[in-house]
Amino acid sequence: MNRLAGMNKGFSLGSTVQSHTKGIWMWCVPHPKKSNHTLVLLDTEGLGDVEKGDNQNDSWIFALAILLSSTFVYNSMGTINQQAMDQLHYVTELTDRIRANSSPDASEVEDSAAFVSFFPDFVWTLRDFSLDLEADGQSISADEYLENSLKLKQGTSQKDKNFNLPRLCIRKFFPKKKCFIFDRPTHRKKLGQLETLHDDELDSEFVQQAAAFCSYIFNNSKTKTLSGGIEVNGPRLESLVLTYVDAISCGDLPCMENAVLALAQIENSAAVKKAIAHYDQQMGQKLQLPTDTLQELLDLHRASEKGAIEVFMKNSFKDVDNLFQKELAAELEKKRDDFCKQNMKASSDRCSALLEDIFIPLEESIKQGIYSKPGGYRLFIQKMQELKNKYLQEPRKGVQAEEILQAYLKSKESISDAILQTDQTLTEKEKEIEVQRVKAESAEAAAKMLEEIQAKNQQLMEQKEKSYQEHVKQLTEKMESERIQSMAEQQRILDLKLQEQAQLLKEGFKNESRQLHNEIQNLKKNMERPRKLCTIS
Repeated sequence: MNRLAGMNKGFSLGSTVQSHTKGIWMWCVPHPKKSNHTLVLLDTEGLGDVEKGDNQNDSWIFALAILLSSTFVYNSMGTINQQAMDQLHYVTELTDRIRANSSPDASEVEDSAAFVSFFPDFVWTLRDFSLDLEADGQSISADEYLENSLKLKQGTSQKDKNFNLPRLCIRKFFPKKKCFIFDRPTHRKKLGQLETLHDDELDSEFVQQAAAFCSYIFNNSKTKTLSGGIEVNGPRLESLVLTYVDAISCGDLPCMENAVLALAQIENSAAVKKAIAHYDQQMGQKLQLPTDTLQELLDLHRASEKGAIEVFMKNSFKDVDNLFQKELAAELEKKRDDFCKQNMKASSDRCSALLEDIFIPLEESIKQGIYSKPGGYRLFIQKMQELKNKYLQEPRKGVQAEEILQAYLKSKESISDAILQTDQTLTEKEKEIEVQRVKAESAEAAAKMLEEIQAKNQQLMEQKEKSYQEHVKQLTEKMESERIQSMAEQQRILDLKLQEQAQLLKEGFKNESRQLHNEIQNLKKNMERPRKLCTIS
């Protein structure tokens, strides 16, 4: 383990009869072969320490090591004999210590396929190995030695069952297996000095064997992955450890599904925040209020919303009933509405300031009574039209330009009417015609404003539908990607089980092969289940 970390010293090396390591010790180092990866080494206390007197502790240590690792290294002394197998009885208790699903059907015992999907690869290391690797007079590899040691014994007696059970469990739970043998690293009297000895002071065979072991781990040990293809990083590892240990402390069984769901709660909540932060950043960079049209604002919203959904999809998983995506959708809709209100206010403020600035000369002239004379009404109307045109030519007034203008003109109707009535150059008939003209203009402007409001409402409804479709589109793509990944993983497990079934038949174990056949059929049924439809409501 210390060599995997690239060091001679680190994890405590016990060279006496007393156990050194207690619990599980962790060491994290940059992965020597894979960039952007961390190599996490977990050193557990030895199993079967006579000083403990409590096998329960060993069982939980064993279960935790299985749950947390992507490659499980079982380290034992000497050869693989029945004593070594008996010491590995913890593997037969795994289904009593770990659950894959939080609520398996009462009539259904979880089969090994559920565990194989997240169990680690198995490496058996045999230290101080002194025998020749031979069988029937032929040289064999360490892997072949392991496979031969895992062969089952024909018979139905209790002794035969006890012999076969740990071997069956290893074969079922760990389809990918590897074996390494190690000579004694140095003379017995120097074992206490291992941390200070250089390679040239160690047995050359041991140095080569250790190098081969490290190379295998560096190149073949996979990224720790949970059910559903979820890769474990630092924060996720912390969450898993806490979830598993809390379950054990409370007297429950650590459950993969519960651990993943607990992890999903944390990360999906963070994914919503990341998505909202992305949206805020994009809108902050690109949006300049007021926008000329509502559509300009909605187009910016839609582009930022699309990016936000992509951020959420990338950082979320196991979003049961799409609750977090619905939360994101509601947040984005609220932000869109808030931006619409801000846009209207910015437009109203700008238009009001423009009108006040542009119409100051008119206001002054009214106060001075310039239009309160014969012919003053025509001058007033001409000036109003001139200033109105000047206002209309001003850029970036925004979505409230017409409404604020009409409100201003309406506020001047009483003054306009007073000037009209006092203008002695106009006949009563002309005054009546002018009143009707003003009313018609006002009615036309009101109708135009109503059309604009209806058009804006239509745009908002269309945008809401586009937002919904964008959520559905990205969720559908994510679900399809996850389905393909899940199918590939299930196919991998199916292939391994078919290989094991063929091997059992070859060895003449029909009952065990039949049991495996049932697991294979269940796995095939799961693979054939129709895919769920994507809905967000």
